[in-house]
Amino acid sequence: MSSLDATRAELGLLVLYLNKAEARDKICRAIQYGSKFLSNGQPGTALNVDKSTSLARKVFRLLKFVNDLHALISPVPQGTPLPLVLLGKSKNALLSTFLFLDQIVWLGRTGIYKNKERAELIGRISLYCWMGSSVCTTLVEIGEIGRLSASVKKLEKELKNSDKYQNEQYRAKLQKSNERSLALVKAAMDIVVAVGLLQLAPKKVTPRVTGAFGFVSSLISCYQLLPSHPKAKTA
Repeated sequence: MSSLDATRAELGLLVLYLNKAEARDKICRAIQYGSKFLSNGQPGTALNVDKSTSLARKVFRLLKFVNDLHALISPVPQGTPLPLVLLGKSKNALLSTFLFLDQIVWLGRTGIYKNKERAELIGRISLYCWMGSSVCTTLVEIGEIGRLSASVKKLEKELKNSDKYQNEQYRAKLQKSNERSLALVKAAMDIVVAVGLLQLAPKKVTPRVTGAFGFVSSLISCYQLLPSHPKAKTA
């Protein structure tokens, strides 16, 4: 493959990535929380960028609550333990509620919905829903990592007399475990972000701390959405 073909392929992947509304939302999220970190809640350009980007992101999320509503009523994979099923469905319900209420917050901030006090209350309720969904996600990922760990150990015993890294199933389980671990880190960081936005611990979780955790969490989200590179064909 020539350098031009390689460049064209890389640009194709970038176009594919940027065509995702979710990817654009997460890039805006990184800008939002990076600005929050820089401003530390103080008036200025960074704070203005934080607020304007936050409002712009709400447009990307219009009707997005339908995704988690669909996941809520969809069947779960067979063999999933009941506690993980309940936590997963709770996460879907809370996240769907957050996204639905967030639309009312957007209507309030644009001036379409006139009751500012109620819009602020709905905004806090929506953030509590998001924090709850992040807690559920954290617990689900811990449980799934535990299940994967047990499965990997069992497979290691079966592959004791061979090179386990040559086994496709073993590599797939390791990759899945790494993905779950990254999702766990992101969910835990999002809990801190929610605590900061709700000002539940204003002395410890300052706007700068909230911005830092939100920025890193956003970068993780951007990484998770990266398209996989097509495997090179061998002769």
